[in-house]
Amino acid sequence: MQLGAIFPQTEIGADPGGVRDFAQAAEAMGYEDMPVFDHVLGADASKHPNWERPYRSTDMFHEPFVLFGYLAAVTEKIQMTTEVLILGQRQTALVAKQAAEADLLTGGRLRLGIGIGWNHVEYEALGEDFSNRGARSVEQIRLLRELWTNEVVNFEGRYHRVTHAGINPLPVQRPIPIWFGGGHERVIRRIGRMGDGWFPQFQPDSEGQEKIALMRQYAEAAGRDPMSIGIEGRISINSGDADSWSKAAAAWEEIGATHLSVNTMRAGLEGPDQHIDAIRRFKDAVSG
Repeated sequence: MQLGAIFPQTEIGADPGGVRDFAQAAEAMGYEDMPVFDHVLGADASKHPNWERPYRSTDMFHEPFVLFGYLAAVTEKIQMTTEVLILGQRQTALVAKQAAEADLLTGGRLRLGIGIGWNHVEYEALGEDFSNRGARSVEQIRLLRELWTNEVVNFEGRYHRVTHAGINPLPVQRPIPIWFGGGHERVIRRIGRMGDGWFPQFQPDSEGQEKIALMRQYAEAAGRDPMSIGIEGRISINSGDADSWSKAAAAWEEIGATHLSVNTMRAGLEGPDQHIDAIRRFKDAVSG
């Protein structure tokens, strides 16, 4: 499995040096991937009654594409991944342009994880429709791949129109891999039909195996090789000790995961150094 260290978005701080140090440390340890979470805006929970969502205006989020442009200059090998970019709240052509540039500057090290999100406050502020975000995302993916693989695109869909235009420069990867977050059956069906990979939100147990089998059935029905679709497991550093991390990693590998990432957030850690130490301990535990 390809091992990733999730960028500790909400706890890394705003110092560019700390951001650089975490990425360089992960790369030096042999981590192959650095997933980054995404939120543009956080809601003020005091002004939104009954707000029970995991993030709010007090949580820090670095912008993924700008972050990747910075990290492209201070890393050499580690892959940059959005896990996940909220696609439906963004203009598709702009995402295509930004992703192509990030892929170019990193030398083809971008993996675009996408999702439809849950934060209606962000959709409102960004001027996008929250109610049709799922259906619209399917067309967005089609257009992204067109824009990444053709110098000029002529596209007419339900939600998008591009009249003989294209992005320049094109990315290194044509197309950039698109992975999906989420676990609703509609999402699982989309992954089977058109995804390059999946960030599932379940444990590597019998229920998880059933969902993977369902996704692969949808892939076969779409005429695709189900084994070509990647699966990334996730382990939280606060879920136990080194022995439990090792057992969880083995379980993910057993059910066919191609990637595995560690999340060090919400574990009582402060600043880049403590997060760096945590990913070092995790790497030692699962690589031993």
